[in-house]
Amino acid sequence: MARRKSKAKQQEELLQALLGAAFVFPALGIFSATGSLGSAVTAGVLCAGIVIAIMIYVNVKRTERLKRSGIAEIDKMEGVQFEHYLGHLFRSQGYKAKVTSASGDYGADLVLSKDGKRIVVQAKRYSKNVGLKAVQEVQSAIAHYRASAGWVVTNRDYTDQAYKLAKSNGVRLIGRDELIEMLLQMREKTAATKKKISA
Repeated sequence: MARRKSKAKQQEELLQALLGAAFVFPALGIFSATGSLGSAVTAGVLCAGIVIAIMIYVNVKRTERLKRSGIAEIDKMEGVQFEHYLGHLFRSQGYKAKVTSASGDYGADLVLSKDGKRIVVQAKRYSKNVGLKAVQEVQSAIAHYRASAGWVVTNRDYTDQAYKLAKSNGVRLIGRDELIEMLLQMREKTAATKKKISA
């Protein structure tokens, strides 16, 4: 089973493919129309230059977005600090969030409740991809806390085995890309609230 690619990696690969196509197709078109190798190479280089400029622009925007999200600060947090931060994040989404005790948490770092549903969350602030143990932990926590769902949240991604086990057990995996989206939404809400208060 192939590992899932992040959106950023997919975009990067698409732009690289476009870069190749931007050089080859205009060059072939000009060469077949004019028979001039110099004109063909010039057209190919010009189109490739445009694609390179777009790639640089996309990378600058992606970097700005990551800075706005605060993911770099999360990458430096301790595990318990990450759990408390997630509690704040989920509260901003309308959940009641309780961080469980550091020891003897029975596989759940947070317990969320909203609309009569209880969700257990396993938080993994890692420097590498999260394996299936986290999925197993949250699955056992569902029964212990009598929850309706289990989630694993990480600042990274997941192994293929974790994806497979989560799918067969109905566990939601929130990886880096989705976490960044959630962080940006929270920051936008906070900024809008501050703007209303100051107005």
